[in-house]
Amino acid sequence: MVRIGYTMMTEHAGPRALVDHLVGAEEAGFDFSVTSDHSFPWLRSQGHAPYAWSVLGAAAQATSRIPLMTYVTCPTFRYHPAVVAQKAATLQLLSRGRFRLGLGAGENLNEHVVGGGWPAVDVRHAMLREAVEIIRALFEGGHVNHRGEHFDVESARLWDLPETPPPIGVAVSGEQSCALAGELADLVIATEPEPELLSAFDRHGGTGKPRVGQLPVSYDPDREAAVARAHDQFRWFGGGWKVNAELPHPDAFAAATRFVTPEDVAASIPCGNDPAAFVDAVRPYAEAGFTEIALVQTGGETQPAFLDWSRTTLLPALRDTLGEGS
Repeated sequence: MVRIGYTMMTEHAGPRALVDHLVGAEEAGFDFSVTSDHSFPWLRSQGHAPYAWSVLGAAAQATSRIPLMTYVTCPTFRYHPAVVAQKAATLQLLSRGRFRLGLGAGENLNEHVVGGGWPAVDVRHAMLREAVEIIRALFEGGHVNHRGEHFDVESARLWDLPETPPPIGVAVSGEQSCALAGELADLVIATEPEPELLSAFDRHGGTGKPRVGQLPVSYDPDREAAVARAHDQFRWFGGGWKVNAELPHPDAFAAATRFVTPEDVAASIPCGNDPAAFVDAVRPYAEAGFTEIALVQTGGETQPAFLDWSRTTLLPALRDTLGEGS
């Protein structure tokens, strides 16, 4: 059984529209939702980057069923881990237990804004490990004092603590992050259907835990328009996270993808309105072992039409092929 999710992508729309889109996703019947947490869009053509946590708070009040999740928050640069713990606990209360805290080592694109430099990936993973340990300690209740290599915590406490803390997910892209996720996370997050990542997660303690993937799509009755929009706004996706984590600005992503053609994008992102093409794109995630797959519809202005098509056509087709969600 594979659950199909909706991505509230903060790079594609402003805060009020994002909440409206999520209400529509709940009404359309998506099984869960995820939300990006950015300070910059990937490309200027996307055009947005509102504060994800305010959007999530509003979304928690505007919806009643659909689960929420950050996909993902970096708890080491823009945000101190003690602040992330407070935000997550508050959102779990506001959503009445529907929130999961997705964490990752971050991207230079978003974290450079605080001016702390961008260390090597080994350092970023060490920081993430320490941050997860701090967040878990705060979720347990009581006062927390911590003197670590990267973070200090001075007599911190969560005064409004949910009965059930948010499950913690960790994004992975290689062996090192899989080891961290398998040891410390309640679920794993990945954006590519690579069975090797899930096998590594299992080797390090992840067996039986949920695994959440993400797939960009570009719905439009006019397939040429869908391809053009995917190329304009989502051609950065093919760079892979070892590259995407390092580039510091949308202009850098534009330069790095200047030779990517619309045909290149259409070969990796399903475009148009043929549900079979979308099912075929989702299938590798299910075959790799993902239990949840969040779709990202390209273009903020296209969300209402995509959600209507998902309700009538796409979600039934996916569930007929992959099995019913929750």
